[in-house]
Amino acid sequence: MTTLILALAAGAVVGLALGGLGGGGSMLAVPALVYLLGFSPARATTASLLIVAATSLTGLVAHARAGRVRWRTGALFAAAGLPAAAAAGALSAHVPSALLTAAFAVLAALAAWRMLAPRRDAGEEERSAAGPARSTAAGAGLGAVTGLLGVGGGFLAVPALVSVLAFTMAEAVGTSLLVITANSLAALVPRLGATAAIDWAVAAPFTGAAILGAWDGKRLADRLSGRTLQKAFAFTLLGVAGLMLVTALH
Repeated sequence: MTTLILALAAGAVVGLALGGLGGGGSMLAVPALVYLLGFSPARATTASLLIVAATSLTGLVAHARAGRVRWRTGALFAAAGLPAAAAAGALSAHVPSALLTAAFAVLAALAAWRMLAPRRDAGEEERSAAGPARSTAAGAGLGAVTGLLGVGGGFLAVPALVSVLAFTMAEAVGTSLLVITANSLAALVPRLGATAAIDWAVAAPFTGAAILGAWDGKRLADRLSGRTLQKAFAFTLLGVAGLMLVTALH
């Protein structure tokens, strides 16, 4: 019963993050699965990809209904990351758990720092200079991170869509969910044959709560300042990063 309650609570928080911020849910899902629910890092990242893919798809529907998804450009951006996500997903099975944990902690800290940094609106000249090569490179890099560390990459996708492809923030949040869904599924497939089966007794309620939380997150984003949500999430990430880094070092 305790495990079920923890899975439901963690799933709700993950869903709120994905639905409200267009990313970041997996940065909480992996630590929750490891420290609250007893998963190994490898099994946690695999389960996280499943949870994030299902939840992101739900959030995508909600944002699409509000007209916040740029389908064509988002699909091209996602397509660039699919081969990298699949390759890195297969490679992750051969990476030591401690190294995965440390890399995840560093990435979480960098994501928090980026969220807390003052916003800079890229000028039109800088945005217009972003050609297909830069867009493809950004998509491929995002896919590699997704595959290796089991994160959806929304906290990287949103800034990339804004600064590289000149999306508005609302469009970036909605479209990032399309990118996250595609990358997560591409990274999940090679992992399923290389790691232990997913523990559905935990993953199913976790995913269900996350899906419901995604709808609430979208409504919360409509009411609260996006900057307020980002700050709250960033401080949470810093705490998670510190805990995981200490664990990896010991």
